[in-house]
Amino acid sequence: MFFRMLRGALFRQKGKMLMIAFTILLGASLATAMLNVMLDVGDKVNQELKTYGANITVKPKESSIMQDLYGISDDGDIQNVHLLESELGNIKTIFWAFNIVDYTPFIDTKVTVGSDTEAKLVGTWFNHHLELPTGETLDTGIANLRTWWDISDGEWIDEQKGNSADTAMVGKALAEKENIKVGDTINVSSTYGTQALRVAAIFDAGGDEDDYIYTSLAPAQKLANGEGFLSSIEVSALTTPDNELARKAAKNPAALSVSQYETWYCTAYVSSICYQIQEVITDSVASPVRQVAESEGAIMDKTQLLMILITIFSLIGSALGISNLVTASVMERSNEIGLMKAIGAKDGSVLGVVLTEIMITAIVGGVAGYFVGYGFAQVIGQSVFGSAIEMKVIVIPIVAILILAVTLAGSLPAIKMLLRLRPAEVLHGR
Repeated sequence: MFFRMLRGALFRQKGKMLMIAFTILLGASLATAMLNVMLDVGDKVNQELKTYGANITVKPKESSIMQDLYGISDDGDIQNVHLLESELGNIKTIFWAFNIVDYTPFIDTKVTVGSDTEAKLVGTWFNHHLELPTGETLDTGIANLRTWWDISDGEWIDEQKGNSADTAMVGKALAEKENIKVGDTINVSSTYGTQALRVAAIFDAGGDEDDYIYTSLAPAQKLANGEGFLSSIEVSALTTPDNELARKAAKNPAALSVSQYETWYCTAYVSSICYQIQEVITDSVASPVRQVAESEGAIMDKTQLLMILITIFSLIGSALGISNLVTASVMERSNEIGLMKAIGAKDGSVLGVVLTEIMITAIVGGVAGYFVGYGFAQVIGQSVFGSAIEMKVIVIPIVAILILAVTLAGSLPAIKMLLRLRPAEVLHGR
């Protein structure tokens, strides 16, 4: 009898039940899309922000102390203040090695261009192929960390072709000052020698770099008398936004308890990654680039908050729609419900029939909404990030619980009406 009544009620009101299912579908689809994107958006936002440069700078400890104490950069002999080129591969051996997406070394020195023009010469990697101690390989370099540079003439130096040892890229301001063009050979000299460099490109960085010359490590190390030495390393890493634990650890890791230290060390906070880099690079200080690191955290927090609010408001809208539709359904069936009560049906039995109808409709709408929402998440991923959104299994029970809660919340006014319904009044048309 129960199933016959259930089937009859569903088919007699199929239009209204379809509207309830559609309302639930809309809420479930938005919740599914937003939750999947929110749980997958961290790495994607970080990847997008990586196009704006490194978020960690590694410097020799003595140079960092000079800058912290006196606010000046150390321009002393590279022999006395340096990092070791031989330790570069160690960066990819830390606990969060897979979060290190790019890094490149730098060595800089003052040189004279032509007869009397002073400039800064910077040695670096452009698109370096690195063999790691772990057996992995990595292609990295400044080309990945300076994507905003405008190469107005020429092209990036290509280390893979093996002709980068005697080539250079010249900043636009310096090129205009010295009338340097692509294909020219410039002579740069320092206290330790002279080097002829062929100009491969003129770049516009929009900053101080427009007065610099960039070349490979070997010629720059020769002119700085620093074979095997580095001035700094820039690292681009995927990080987790800071919280109170991360801020406490950044001030003094020794102040953490054992459990706090383990949590911090095993979470991809920028301070944790900096600490681990210092462990593998001798006499180094790794510092976050605060503007980039804080921007990442702020953007992530605001993005996630926006998605949570969209989810909440969509579910509230669904609850209101369900409330109106279920209340209208109960009002239309008031004679039927009154008759059921008149012949002995208890409130619990009547309520069970109505709630079962609604829950079946909610399941249909929720399942359809999940797949529609996952498709919507892929549209967001492709249009915003240019990549697919990974399906998060945990979203399924979360959406199921949310839909159950929303359906019950939306049905409350109808349930109250049903419980207050008096058979005698309804059957007499009052």
